[in-house]
Amino acid sequence: MRIIIMGLGKLGITLTEQIADEGHDVTVVDTNAKLVENTVNHFDVMGVVGSGADAAVQQEAAVDKSDVFIAATASDELNILACLISRRLGARHTIARVRNPEYSRQRGFLRHELGISMLVNPELDTAHEISRIIQFPSAMKVEKFAKGRVDLAEIAVKSNNPLCGHYIRDINSKFRSNVLVCAVIRGDKAMIPTGDFCLQEGDRITLTASHGELSAFFKTLGILKKRVKSVMIIGGGKIAYYLAEQLGRIGIAVKIIDKNRDRCRELAEKLPKASIILADGSDSDVLTEEGLNGMDACVTLTGMDEQNIIISLFAAGSEVEKVITKVNRPSLVKMFTAMGQESVISPRYIAAANILSYLRARSNSGGSHVCTMYKISDNMVEAIEFTAAENFNAFGIPLKKLRLKNGILIGCIIRDNKVIFPHGDNTIELRDSVVVITTNQALSDLRDILAEN
Repeated sequence: MRIIIMGLGKLGITLTEQIADEGHDVTVVDTNAKLVENTVNHFDVMGVVGSGADAAVQQEAAVDKSDVFIAATASDELNILACLISRRLGARHTIARVRNPEYSRQRGFLRHELGISMLVNPELDTAHEISRIIQFPSAMKVEKFAKGRVDLAEIAVKSNNPLCGHYIRDINSKFRSNVLVCAVIRGDKAMIPTGDFCLQEGDRITLTASHGELSAFFKTLGILKKRVKSVMIIGGGKIAYYLAEQLGRIGIAVKIIDKNRDRCRELAEKLPKASIILADGSDSDVLTEEGLNGMDACVTLTGMDEQNIIISLFAAGSEVEKVITKVNRPSLVKMFTAMGQESVISPRYIAAANILSYLRARSNSGGSHVCTMYKISDNMVEAIEFTAAENFNAFGIPLKKLRLKNGILIGCIIRDNKVIFPHGDNTIELRDSVVVITTNQALSDLRDILAEN
């Protein structure tokens, strides 16, 4: 596909890298000539210098021949305007990053009345992910498939974990469970394990199961954590607002600490259920006085990665059961997780994954389209939910007889609202939802899982 990306901030650069890696023709647009030049040279894409809201600049970028126009600048209004212009000039699909809560509440209007194909709100999507983790605190990360019927959860195998030394093929019989180990990170390598894989201390594993089965399994392992009832959020930005709003709806007490007086006043007006504290959340005395060690969870959401990391380490040292840290720089994510910290989230990667899911669905409109896609295992593994369409040529064949590409695992099959965690005798049938776990990037059709004869 021909794709134009306007705005080379954190999200724009991440999108450029990932979309170019998938083999699409990419043109980037930004007012910063040096940034455009560096991006063109680094990722081997085309570049245009200028404002993406200028029709002449869009014409220079050949927007009339584009399949998708993505507006990812820091300005919601500029993004919306640029998408309207691109549609008028001939772009088939448009995607706008829209972060303002007022605009987010008008998603339906912006899509249906203004013709914007997709709205992306990294802060709102990040809040959703943090909320899922808080509601299932035993896991490092939690994703949901099949409209919430299937959980995908990542955990760390620590020295006291009963899974140490067990082969994957023996887990369900040993622990009387019905879970599937679908991905493992060992060191810097991610893999799709076979039944002969033996788990070791230090592994990070991703499991899939129903929510009830996963909870029962964690209880058997002795790692099921108590329900979170109170959360302290450090930093009062957009993510904090969205998160507090979501947690308040499910009865979780929220305390937000921010040092900006105007922002605290605004949050207090918009979040009457939350406790808003005007203070410096990087001050250990403030955190102690505000009862950090009595909180069930702490979420660090300041604008500085380093500050989030330091506060999170202090929270972990204060015996807070669940600590969630926002870190954007990939190098810091690796260092932080290597220190034993578990739940690390990155808004730009969450937003990029949502956009990639949309792009793959559009590039394969006639086949088994992508319903949901998540990047898991430090973005080295993808979990993709397909709807099996007529072009899939392996219906009715037992999975044990299918020749799958290396690095492919069928995580589950959903048929007639029933979740099937497959064995060798199960089959894929027309209109099934099929969750595929893969280390192969850029799968856009269910047929892509099959090895060539």
